[in-house]
Amino acid sequence: MPDKMSRSSGTSQPTRRDLANAIRALSMDAVQAANSGHPGMPMGMADIAEVLWNDFLHHNPANPRWTNRDRFVLSNGHGSMLLYSLLHLSGYALSMDELRNFRQLGYRTAGHPERDADLAIETTTGPLGQGVSNAVGMALAEKMLAATFNRPGFDIVDHKTYVFLGDGCLMEGISHEACSLAGTLKLGKLICFYDDNDISIDGDVHGWFTDDTVKRFESYGWQVISGVDGHDSAAIEAAVAKAQSDTGRPTLICCKTVIGFGSPNKQGKASSHGSPLGADEIAAARTQLGWDSAPFEIPAAITTAWNAVPNGTAIEAKWNKLFAEYSAEYPELAEEYERRMQGELPINWTAAADAAIKKIAAAGETIATRKASLVALNAFAPNLPELAGGSADLTGSNLTRHAGSVPISGADAAGNYIYFGVREFGMTAICNGISLHGGILPYSGTFLTFSDYARNALRMAALMAAQNILVYTHDSIGLGEDGPTHQPVEHVASLRIMPNMRVWRPCDAVETAVAWKNAIERRNGPTSLILTRQNLPHQARSDDNIAAISKGGYILLNCEGQPDIILIATGSEVALAMEAACALSGQGIKARVVSMPCTDIFDSQSATYRESVLPAAVTKRMAIEAGVTEGWWRYVGAEGRVVGMDCFGESAPAEQLFEHFGFSVDNVVKVANSLLK
Repeated sequence: MPDKMSRSSGTSQPTRRDLANAIRALSMDAVQAANSGHPGMPMGMADIAEVLWNDFLHHNPANPRWTNRDRFVLSNGHGSMLLYSLLHLSGYALSMDELRNFRQLGYRTAGHPERDADLAIETTTGPLGQGVSNAVGMALAEKMLAATFNRPGFDIVDHKTYVFLGDGCLMEGISHEACSLAGTLKLGKLICFYDDNDISIDGDVHGWFTDDTVKRFESYGWQVISGVDGHDSAAIEAAVAKAQSDTGRPTLICCKTVIGFGSPNKQGKASSHGSPLGADEIAAARTQLGWDSAPFEIPAAITTAWNAVPNGTAIEAKWNKLFAEYSAEYPELAEEYERRMQGELPINWTAAADAAIKKIAAAGETIATRKASLVALNAFAPNLPELAGGSADLTGSNLTRHAGSVPISGADAAGNYIYFGVREFGMTAICNGISLHGGILPYSGTFLTFSDYARNALRMAALMAAQNILVYTHDSIGLGEDGPTHQPVEHVASLRIMPNMRVWRPCDAVETAVAWKNAIERRNGPTSLILTRQNLPHQARSDDNIAAISKGGYILLNCEGQPDIILIATGSEVALAMEAACALSGQGIKARVVSMPCTDIFDSQSATYRESVLPAAVTKRMAIEAGVTEGWWRYVGAEGRVVGMDCFGESAPAEQLFEHFGFSVDNVVKVANSLLK
């Protein structure tokens, strides 16, 4: 690197290096002002970002929600000041005051980028590997929508997904899952820039990361462009052009960079990764970079050169003209595209869904709720063309493939079913990306116990308020002989305590259908559907009872007057509660059964409604669930009991296990009697 670089000026025409140095200066200054952050990556990737954003990225800062914009994902999200600098410089509504208050309470410039549709921050990143996995989902959504809506001469869905990622993203296992599938599905509009700077927090990565990245991605079926000088604008430009020319394969551009580029004493070192450079080093870097401006000041000529609004407005106007012509030629398709990209359900959705639920109720089947889920899918999917999903190699067990499912492949993306392979974490993060892209409503399936593999992607879905439907089957010791490795006991409770994660554990086909309807209609977060392997009996209900299911908890069986005891249950244990209530009635004990398939929805009901279901005057209460007891004590109170299991399961037939762990009529009646003494 030369000792001196081109000098910035408010009057002369800025060079590419001047434009990149604006990113470096803002990143140094913001991290220093916050006294925390990661200046190294933004300084190292600034030249790559400048070429991509000024020469290739199709976006319009004046309309961040333009549906055909290119998606940009900063997977190495710790370098967030790179993104905030780009947004500010290119003309998004992110003021310099926001940059001055980087990482401060009440400002949009969080330590790691947080999804913000009004700023075109496409996803929340920072947990490494998930950003690139989200991007795989975005690229897959683009390919699926293009196959559905494009017509000859009308490529209305035609945009790319660009990703910045680093060594940490490539070390995380999720990147293997997602990138492998991206190659199989031939996501040719996915272009990733690998920041190959040899440095992570602990120092030189060669002590713990010696993968042959080029061969790895070639084996996935990617185009790999290696050996690109990440500080040579012409080399970067040529690499992007080559990446765009191969539409049959995703591309990894391996850019050799210097972390902390421009910092005389810290560049190329771990000391520039995750700490402020310090006032003296920033002053030295300004000299090294030839940057004369004061902190948080950008010369007018550089501001003008960075402004992407005029070009972005022109690009969008061209697309709008194409879409207007498309609308005239294919009015129904155009209307459907707009509906789906706006996230609106079909006009006839509510009536059709309610009719399907009534039909399921009338059938009165004894059926496993995983099979009831398939019944619901078969009923709802014909009226919901945006619904697309798959399973992590458990299609025949999760029953996620409905009658109208058409598998997608690298050659044909016009379908709606995705075979994710054994990739639970990648699957969930990919579905997050599909949801964030818009136009497709994703669902996915695996065994409940394997939700642990996907845990952080579930958390990110909840944090981002992304609509993602998770089908989790084999929900308890009821799966039987596979034993404790596959028997989830703590999982439902752990999902329930995750903020913004909605959890349904239905007791029969009717509750399952209502749960699906709720998940489809919920646009502000993910939903977990917890389903049984074993058959469950149909519960008879009035129309009012069916309507009450959507309140999360309701009286399934009542008694005359005030009950002596209230039995609260979910899932397979509702039938047990009903049998126990009948036995108690034979003893002259008045029992009420409350089915509570979704605790957080019940908790959100009015105090009046909750009191009508669980009156304070009735202190004798029991909760019954084949899982840990955590969480149920707030419903049963200090005088109550919980029939649960705060231990792992065993390997045996399900019927024996339920008896062994106390999920029997005799034991529930025994506990109830002890409570009433």
